[in-house]
Amino acid sequence: MLSSLAAQLQQSLSLLHKQDIQTASQALGVGAEWASSKVLLGDDCAAIPDGDGYLLLAAEGILPQFLETEPWFAGWSAVMVNVSDIYAMGGHPIAVVDTLWSQSSSSTNSIWDGMKAAAQAYNVPIVGGHTNCHSPYNALSVAILGRARRLITSFNAQPGDLLLVATDFRGKSHPKYPFWDAATTADPVQLRENLEILPYLAETGLCDAGKDISNGGIIGTLLMLLETSGCGAVLNLDQVPCPKELALERWLISFPSYGFLLSVH
Repeated sequence: MLSSLAAQLQQSLSLLHKQDIQTASQALGVGAEWASSKVLLGDDCAAIPDGDGYLLLAAEGILPQFLETEPWFAGWSAVMVNVSDIYAMGGHPIAVVDTLWSQSSSSTNSIWDGMKAAAQAYNVPIVGGHTNCHSPYNALSVAILGRARRLITSFNAQPGDLLLVATDFRGKSHPKYPFWDAATTADPVQLRENLEILPYLAETGLCDAGKDISNGGIIGTLLMLLETSGCGAVLNLDQVPCPKELALERWLISFPSYGFLLSVH
């Protein structure tokens, strides 16, 4: 069973797409010109030292097929994943900006509705960006600015740590994509309270290592955490929390909408 599961995971598009990050790593590297800025490349956000804390800067692009077939949910997700990146590093979001290209102004309506709904739910304003309604295709990306006093970073996992998963099973599986939706119908107050756990862990010193569980799911996120931290891990599959509605092999590569992988010393 384990060998067949490993083979299945290796062919997962969720994991294969994460390998694209290597192109950015190879192009930018971590040379002296970047190291001098004291910004580590490879975290959920760029953490820029600023006074007694850090400015957090991140951006996410939306898969074209997802944008075409689920425009409202794609708009929501574009804001949601950026908000998650900020909280994953122990911060609080300040504002987002978007870049939206479309074939017509009418084709943006559902996208805008999704983005506005998420911005309201997470209490994060959309403050600007770039819009083009005369494009031969539809495309969406969103960037976010946040701030943290202390960081949770993917560079701090150490041998001997315990891996913990924080997620919300009060949701449902998307019928087409490996997404677990625990956000769009949730109480916004509860959404924000759940996210506040991460800055609390960072600021109290209870955790300083982890990542937001992204489209690569638990498996892909763990691999990225281990790569930046320079260590390995043993993943006990029988101890991975999984919604009863899903098979484990699907859950391991699912985006959970609220999900964080923490490495605790």
